[in-house]
Amino acid sequence: MMKAIKQFFESNFKPSANSSEQVSEHCLQLATASLLIEMMRADTKVSEHELKAITGSIRSKFRLSQEETDTLLTLAEQEVKRATDYYEFTSLINRGFTYEQKVKVVEHLWEVAFADDTLDKYEEHMVRRIADLIYVSHKDFIEAKLRARSKK
Repeated sequence: MMKAIKQFFESNFKPSANSSEQVSEHCLQLATASLLIEMMRADTKVSEHELKAITGSIRSKFRLSQEETDTLLTLAEQEVKRATDYYEFTSLINRGFTYEQKVKVVEHLWEVAFADDTLDKYEEHMVRRIADLIYVSHKDFIEAKLRARSKK
């Protein structure tokens, strides 16, 4: 099973070495899912509510089936374990998403942070850091937070 997932990852999700090329949709999906998983783990307490928030965000943002979502989340968990920082994820998002899409990623991060009804200082710090790395303005960062909180 893990070999099949790894082959799927290598054929569909590896970013190209040429940064001037357009980033594939698969890479953007993986980068977004990886950041959402990092958010879920930011406070060291993983809840079922957070996992549901991630699954819902991924399915709605990328219009994926349940099976595709499950595969993407499995791959993202592997990438999170392998990654040493957020750069590989945020650089893909910077190259492949519009500003509005980046704001939506920040909103999804907030949704995961609020999913367990407790906003931990580490979660807030992580959203702020990711927003800075993907060049989302403070105004849009706050508005995304307010939208996510009102959905709760």
